[in-house]
Amino acid sequence: MKYIGAHVSASGGVENAVLRSVEIGANAFALFTKNQRQWQAPPLKADTIEKFKRFCAAHHFSAEQILPHDSYLINLGNPEAEALEKSRTAFIDEMSRANQLGLKLLNFHPGSHLKKISEQDCLSRIAESINMAVEAVPNVIAVIENTAGQGSNLGWHFDHLAKIIEQVEDKNRVGVCLDTCHLFSAGYDISSYEKSEAVFNDFNQTVGFHYLKGMHLNGSKTPLGSRVDRHHTLREGTIGTEVFTFIMRNSNFDHIPLVLETILPEIWADEIKFLRTLELK
Repeated sequence: MKYIGAHVSASGGVENAVLRSVEIGANAFALFTKNQRQWQAPPLKADTIEKFKRFCAAHHFSAEQILPHDSYLINLGNPEAEALEKSRTAFIDEMSRANQLGLKLLNFHPGSHLKKISEQDCLSRIAESINMAVEAVPNVIAVIENTAGQGSNLGWHFDHLAKIIEQVEDKNRVGVCLDTCHLFSAGYDISSYEKSEAVFNDFNQTVGFHYLKGMHLNGSKTPLGSRVDRHHTLREGTIGTEVFTFIMRNSNFDHIPLVLETILPEIWADEIKFLRTLELK
């Protein structure tokens, strides 16, 4: 079973993300549980939590089909002690919000060394941050998203992901989300079925499919290895569509959220239908 959806708006309350997902024919979704560009947000109200859980149950969304995303401001590898502490506090709050909503996953961008510490030191700080968060909050898996490698962002190479996971003490509380645009921009050629197979074999050998907890399905506006994160629609841009055929026909991608972050929300329903046509009959 493939769980396909989009990163929908939670405007007006997180419960509305459920309804917006139903409108586009999704059986998965992603959301922000607070404003992604602010450090702090009011606590979730009991009424909001109850509505979210009730709407999910009514529309048959389990926790395995939902991939919340944390704030873009958080940098769990920050080289500055004060800024690192602020990020860790905010991340623990994000984990807590997910747990309050009955969710099991929290997607996040790993972090950046800001050219002030080594890559290895930054990766260790990210792992230490995860260890602190999973000790503070039960149930929720910290899901590391691969990046395009812009600037000093880490997580663009499979080795980075493996190095973080290696240093996480509870391996049951860490996972990975792979973004197709980020993969391509980072230099992983997924422009054909055969090349996609090779890239995902590399991922399995370096990290392991058992850590894959979700995916972001996006086209790219920039060429292979650009190290620039610019999403496009599924059927436009530089990647092509064979990688999506590979994903839809491979059981390694069953039972995890496959989430659109493509640039035209008005065609998400059509893109979901398109992905369904790629499945083997």
